[in-house]
Amino acid sequence: MADGALPISSLKGKVSDAEWQARVDLAALYRLVALHGWDDMIFTHISARVPGPEHHFLINPYGMFFGEITASSLVKVDLDGNVVDKTPYYINPAGFTIHSAIHAAREDAHYVMHLHSDQGVAVSAHKEGLLPLTQHALIVLPQLAYHDYEGIALNLDERERLVADLGPTKRLMMLRNHGTLSVGGTAAECWLGMFFLERACAQQVMALSIGRDNVLLAPDAAQDEVRKQTGMGMGMIGGLAWPGCLRKLDRELPGYAD
Repeated sequence: MADGALPISSLKGKVSDAEWQARVDLAALYRLVALHGWDDMIFTHISARVPGPEHHFLINPYGMFFGEITASSLVKVDLDGNVVDKTPYYINPAGFTIHSAIHAAREDAHYVMHLHSDQGVAVSAHKEGLLPLTQHALIVLPQLAYHDYEGIALNLDERERLVADLGPTKRLMMLRNHGTLSVGGTAAECWLGMFFLERACAQQVMALSIGRDNVLLAPDAAQDEVRKQTGMGMGMIGGLAWPGCLRKLDRELPGYAD
């Protein structure tokens, strides 16, 4: 643990095997975001539903950088934002607002990731949103929803509108003037969806740097073809990529599974 951080006791063997695995996978997501430079200091959030009937979920301890987060440091809360187990940390209310809404509304939302990357925020503030400029964008667009900005996410009333905009099946969202969001049945699926969305945003920012009139939109027929080709979503491909992501973490930013 970094100097100045509060001490965290290991929870390995003190929680169920299913909860521990969820904790390890969620901590890995935080570390991967930090490794890619998509974190926003102590802000933004990734959450995971704890397996079981209690409707608990895990979220980051407010005050820790993403590259510091471990499986044992994650905070377990209920859908009302109450901390379930004793911890020296508390949570960010804005994170609770966004994540509790999606976890409560979507049974398939086992993992929810929200980021404020420079490129993601830039595209979220672009009037046209994400454009069909690149293969990454074409993969993302069929799964992409939009939610208009209402201010810092502290108003619990916003949850209903956010969930309505996401709908019952979309797995990616552009939060206008704010950032990006990914939903997954597994950590791998959540990560791969965000990876493609963030790459598509970065590519769009680079392409538009030469001017809107000089970019080439993908033909409609090609967009339709990619939509058919990716109809099964990110689950299987995410499962293939995830072990390599963990190996990369073990090499470059180890300690997430503590």
